[in-house]
Amino acid sequence: MSDMQKTLQEEVTLSGKGLHTGKEVKLTIKPGKENTGFVFVRTDLEGNPQVEADVNYVVATERGTTLEKLGVKITTCEHLLAALVGCDIDNAVLEMDASEPPILDGSSKYFVEAIESVGVVEQNVAREYLVVKEVLTYSDPATGSEITIIPSDTYEVTTMVDFGTKVLGTQNATLKNISEFKDEISSARTFSFLHELEMLLDHGLIKGGDISNAIVYVDKDLTPETTEKLKKAFGKDNVSIRPNGILDNLNLNYPNEAARHKLLDVIGDLALAGVKIKGKVIANKPGHFVNTQFAKKLNRQWKLQKKKNVPDFDLTKEPVFDINGIMKLMPHRPPFLLIDKVLELSDSHVVGLKNVTMNEPFFVGHFPKEPVMPGVLQVEALAQTGGILVLASVPDPENYSTYFIKIDKVKFKRKVVPGDTIIFKIELIEPIRRGIVHMQGYGYVGDTVAVEAELMAQVAKNKVD
Repeated sequence: MSDMQKTLQEEVTLSGKGLHTGKEVKLTIKPGKENTGFVFVRTDLEGNPQVEADVNYVVATERGTTLEKLGVKITTCEHLLAALVGCDIDNAVLEMDASEPPILDGSSKYFVEAIESVGVVEQNVAREYLVVKEVLTYSDPATGSEITIIPSDTYEVTTMVDFGTKVLGTQNATLKNISEFKDEISSARTFSFLHELEMLLDHGLIKGGDISNAIVYVDKDLTPETTEKLKKAFGKDNVSIRPNGILDNLNLNYPNEAARHKLLDVIGDLALAGVKIKGKVIANKPGHFVNTQFAKKLNRQWKLQKKKNVPDFDLTKEPVFDINGIMKLMPHRPPFLLIDKVLELSDSHVVGLKNVTMNEPFFVGHFPKEPVMPGVLQVEALAQTGGILVLASVPDPENYSTYFIKIDKVKFKRKVVPGDTIIFKIELIEPIRRGIVHMQGYGYVGDTVAVEAELMAQVAKNKVD
């Protein structure tokens, strides 16, 4: 998939009833500008107030996920959000003239088809990802629900459901790649147990439900009283139980449709984290509460990642220059060559790497009982990395050298010690003019900035003897 943000090519409208309110609602999905995310707009309220699809606005998770901002509510938003994620959308404006999107058939199928009918367009801003680098878990002891995410190059989801009932049993579902959402997950419909359905009817909920948009697993005797309630609620002359334990007038799309729908809900709820995810989610007995609590955890992790501003470097890929290539570019020789590899190189940035070992000659006298890489040499390594950016652009780099003019705003934020791998990233602050190079440099150890500095240097041709 592309790493550029995407939105709809044009707007598309759907209409139907809300599941719980029973109100007719018109939903218009409109293209969103770059970095908009998903934004709900209540066109039925004065001023057309907006509610961003942000997990921090979650106020309720009973029978669906509810958002509220300044008194404005959006209910049962997860099926629509799952469709947007499943269609690889980043930005969309979701206009509704009621608080709840249409339930349609209880899945994401019709939202996906509507989006595909108008097409998806690539935008001009690169995506950002929450790249999972360590295992994160959230569990709810009260229900036994647990969600874990582990590192993965793609967004994967596995759900396992067990409600302790014979009629449903234990089910699993897996999505290996979000590109499979349409065919494997989008048509999985919402479901309920008969005892839950009866309670919801008694409380005046699911006014927009009918047998065609919810699977009902019959986990209790279908008494004459309950039968009458169902006939009235669904506008049917008769209701009965199929051999597989569900109410009639509906055929399952998949034997494990319940597990697939729970997976759909996980994707919709985790969309509220506000960022594309690279990680494998494993959800045991997921529900909207545990899903949204986990989304909050991911949202906090994402904000921390952005605050640290640590780029995601692939240390396993083939380097642009190995040590031999670096030595051809630069006149330095040990012990002053402080870069081992160049990982990335463009017209405006360079990424270099140094493996810090106890064999470095400067450790002999520099805090020998607690060896620390001297700060001045960290800055020198930044400068050498920046020098590669410049020298790689000239046809005869061996005939040029770079010299410091100014070092500014230097900060050392953690010790660099033997065993560390320090990654240096240099970016041009402004284009090179008349041999003057103005750069911003960072040195990272793990997920922490170890050193940063603003550097200015001059590129000069070496004197010929």
